[in-house]
Amino acid sequence: MKHLLTVLTFVLSIAPSLAADNKAVLIFDGKTFAGWEGDTNKSFRVENGAIVGGSLKEKVPRNEFLCTTRGYTNFVLRVKFKLLGRGANGGVQIRSARIPNHHEVSGYQADMAEPAWWGCLYDESRRRKMLAKSDMEELNKVLKRDDWNQYVIHCEGKRIRLSINGLQTVDYTEPDDTIPQHGIVGLQIHGGPPSEAWYKDIAIEDLR
Repeated sequence: MKHLLTVLTFVLSIAPSLAADNKAVLIFDGKTFAGWEGDTNKSFRVENGAIVGGSLKEKVPRNEFLCTTRGYTNFVLRVKFKLLGRGANGGVQIRSARIPNHHEVSGYQADMAEPAWWGCLYDESRRRKMLAKSDMEELNKVLKRDDWNQYVIHCEGKRIRLSINGLQTVDYTEPDDTIPQHGIVGLQIHGGPPSEAWYKDIAIEDLR
């Protein structure tokens, strides 16, 4: 009986998180680019159930983004990622928009790159500055370089929270009322030396 009560207590304790996970839906099927758009001829491919940007065999000529075909406002986004190659650089765009007739996008980016951009919030092609920085001393304790990590990105109202492997790295509230709080999700491979950015298990809970 005591063992049964212990099990029931554990199940009840995790029930809220299980319920929350059940509301999330996969937005990448692990096989195709259905629901996504971008340079799928050369810059991005699907490999081993993941979206891979870039190449370890040749220089990445410029920034490229694979983006969802629909936008989101309030949500919790979960993405597993890893970077391979010296100088590898990537990121997850949120509440962003394609720049017309251009390969770039404009909007918030959950950043990932050496030496100290992991877990930071950057404003891509708009204000072009770091909006909030992570504590790399703490993040280095949980970050797994050249291996899989998980971003959890929580956007609600004007507040954006980022975490990597369970460690919150950013809690940012947008002070500018003119900045849109709706847009696409995008996956970046940054221009530079031969490198790859891998993304998988991409799920979003739409908070509306």
